[in-house]
Amino acid sequence: MNESGLPRLAFVPSPTSVSRRRTNNEALSLLFLVGALLALAACGGHSVRTSSGLSSSTSLFRPLTAAHLAAGSDPLVLPGPILIADRGNNRLLIVNPKGQIVWEFPRPGDLLPGQSFRAPDDAFFSSDGRQIVATQEDDFVISVIDVARHRIVYRYGKPGVSGSGPNRLWNPDDAMLLPSGWILAADIKNCRLLLIKLGAHRPHRIYGTTTQSCFHAPPLRFGSPNGAFPMRNGHFLVTEINGDWVDELSLTGSILRSWHPPGFSYPSDSNEVKPGLYLSVDYTSPGGLETFDRNGRLRWRYQPLPGAPPLNHPSLAEPLPNGDIVLNDDDNNRVIVINPHTNRIVWQYGHTGHPGRAPGYLNDPDGIDLAPPHSLIIRQQATIGRP
Repeated sequence: MNESGLPRLAFVPSPTSVSRRRTNNEALSLLFLVGALLALAACGGHSVRTSSGLSSSTSLFRPLTAAHLAAGSDPLVLPGPILIADRGNNRLLIVNPKGQIVWEFPRPGDLLPGQSFRAPDDAFFSSDGRQIVATQEDDFVISVIDVARHRIVYRYGKPGVSGSGPNRLWNPDDAMLLPSGWILAADIKNCRLLLIKLGAHRPHRIYGTTTQSCFHAPPLRFGSPNGAFPMRNGHFLVTEINGDWVDELSLTGSILRSWHPPGFSYPSDSNEVKPGLYLSVDYTSPGGLETFDRNGRLRWRYQPLPGAPPLNHPSLAEPLPNGDIVLNDDDNNRVIVINPHTNRIVWQYGHTGHPGRAPGYLNDPDGIDLAPPHSLIIRQQATIGRP
């Protein structure tokens, strides 16, 4: 934490390099453990010994269903299980590369009396892999779920009640649970981003001006920000859907640069592929998927092969370690992996154009994250500096 009381993020190149330095950070040890458990579940294993010497049962992540993938899917293109915010079914799923559900929330009995869990539109793992933070945009809340306990352990906002004061949100989107228990979230219709300390019910810091008149003038104003994604340098990539801007923001509130994704009418959830190269989707029909550089130059755009259906309101894409791209194609009711060299879909969970709740089906999937150690927050930054 720096002099201003804000968390200071330090990029860790990879979990492997961290283990070589024999870190004593408990969170990272748990990251390895949970990540290994989830990855092993993809292969149907029963126990694992991590680099820290711990042995644990994988019963929590044993497959709950048979495999359900679209024809021609290659399980090897995914590095491990994937978290899916299945918005239309009011649930979160973890699906392994074979297409088996290995974790689901909420199950019967997971919610306490009086609790609800409606319309999760995005969900991401915490930096230690033990928790998931979900934004429920149309229910105006951010929920933190303990993975092992299947319990909501923290909530910011009041379900069903929009607002801008303490403990109130108006269409929150893409919350990130940062190391040491900080939440960074876009609050779309309040035209701002919030930094919240886990457990608190008022923001620690507000980026932008709280108003319902959104336009691009950062850092004083943001044009309906719909995401703030971590970068390797400890900054965040903010997407403004009102005005079609992408900004590089530091947690001190400085804007390093702003630019337009090329050719998009509704850029959504832009994030970093590598320094100087960025990835975004176009939340339209037909939808778009592209990479671009820090000068706003187009580097690649997805072109569906003949006979393949176009994207239909995709809202989030993430790069995979092998160079492929995974994305949720919301209104096509599927999560897919695209090989950018061939423009071919090489993995698919969900039936194109057919919503459902049975195994193998999704209903308006609106968010994804890879399981540890490949999840977005872990891949980009894993520690917070000491006070």
